[in-house]
Amino acid sequence: MKKLTLTVDRSAHSAVREDAACTVCEQATLVSFRVVGDKSYLRCPLCEATLMAQENWLSAEEERAVYGLHNNDPDDAGYRAFLEKLALPMIERIPPGAVGLDFGCGPGPALAKIFRESAMDVALYDPFFYPEPSVLNQQYDFITCTEVVEHLHQPAKVFVQLDSLLKPGGWLGIMTCFQTCDARFDNWHYRRDPTHVVFYREATLRLVAERMGWVMSVPCKDVAIFHKPV
Repeated sequence: MKKLTLTVDRSAHSAVREDAACTVCEQATLVSFRVVGDKSYLRCPLCEATLMAQENWLSAEEERAVYGLHNNDPDDAGYRAFLEKLALPMIERIPPGAVGLDFGCGPGPALAKIFRESAMDVALYDPFFYPEPSVLNQQYDFITCTEVVEHLHQPAKVFVQLDSLLKPGGWLGIMTCFQTCDARFDNWHYRRDPTHVVFYREATLRLVAERMGWVMSVPCKDVAIFHKPV
C-alpha cells in the first residue's frame, strides 16, 4: 500500500497560485477569486473549491501555535455536542467492534472518546500532536476527519491516502464548514482563521467522491459521510 503522510509540502512545484492545477480535484486550472486584506484567494472553476494562495500560508511553527490555542477538552459538553454532528450519524452506520482512525485528531482526542463509548476502537493520528506513523500502515473500518480538510495544503493527495487507509465497505466522515455565499466570504469567520487554506462547497466534496469512487451523503449541515464500495 502506498503511504502518504499529512505533512506540509512547501516546495515550489506545489505552489498554489493562479494558473496552477487545483490541488483538490486536480482536473482544472485555478483562477483569481479575490484579495481580502493581505491575502489572495483562488477558485477552481470545476470543483468550486476556494484556495488561499501559498504565499499567505503560515509556517509550520506558526500553524502549530494556533492549534495549541484550540480548546479540545473531551469533557466539554459544548464541544462534544459539536462533534456529535458527525459522530452520531457515523455510529448509526458502523457496527460495534469496528476499528477506526481519527485522522488529524488534534491535541484533545474527544471524538475518539465518543466512539469508544459505543464499543469501537479508535487509533489517533495528527502530524503535530500524535505523529505516530505506524497507524498509517493498516486499514480501518472507518475514518473521521473533523475540522481537518480545510487545513490541507495538498488535499487530493490526502484524499488518496484516506482511500488507501479505508477498508472496502468502510466509512469516511468529514466535517468542515461548507462555503455557500461569495458575498459573505470576506467577513466569514472560517476564512479569518489563518490556518484555513481550502474552503469546500458541498459540490466540491461531491466531485471528490465521484473521483474517488465513494458514495456521499450529507446527514446535516457541514458534515459529509462517504461510503467506500466493497
